[in-house]
Amino acid sequence: MIAQSLAVLAQGPAADLAREPRSQEVTDWAARIGWVVGLLIFVALLYWLMRQGWKWRGTLQGDLPEPPPLPSPEETGEARLHAAGRYHGSTSAGQWLDRIVAHGLGTRSRAEITLTGHGVHVVRPGARDFLIPAGQLRGARLDKGIAGKVLTEGGLLVITWRLGDRTLDSGFRLDRAAEHPSWVARIEAMTSGDSGVAVSNHPAATPERDT
Repeated sequence: MIAQSLAVLAQGPAADLAREPRSQEVTDWAARIGWVVGLLIFVALLYWLMRQGWKWRGTLQGDLPEPPPLPSPEETGEARLHAAGRYHGSTSAGQWLDRIVAHGLGTRSRAEITLTGHGVHVVRPGARDFLIPAGQLRGARLDKGIAGKVLTEGGLLVITWRLGDRTLDSGFRLDRAAEHPSWVARIEAMTSGDSGVAVSNHPAATPERDT
């Protein structure tokens, strides 16, 4: 008798819940589709505005000459340093947010850089290669940010050079960051004339930083 009573008590609430009618969830598909379409339109508009801004900046930098092409392998000469890493972009010297986009200089990419007597050879798969001539080098330093990209302190090798009438900073993150100081030392030696390359010394400006 006691067992039967306990069974009735246990089954009572569960049975009542099972018998309660449940209303079917109503999905407003029209509203959901409207939200998705609106979001896609917003993303497309944002992307279009970014592209237009990029093109407009390139138009404003139309007076900037093209960087010199790489010399032929026969003219390259002996490599003094070589490294692989990433090219993070170029800016006006001392202004780490003033991105240079003309002639493909604003395209971030993988890169292999080689230092020779001709200068710094920048080879970029999928993007335009270019040469930073030895005669246009103005110095190098370690930094942490360029073109809106921020890394750890000393995580960027920044090379300062002249292109036409403008002084630029170009940022590289080598796969082995421990090699950054040797690049700075070699380029600084070239700009000071210690390597036998006659280059006028022009100290690099200190980039602006967020506070």
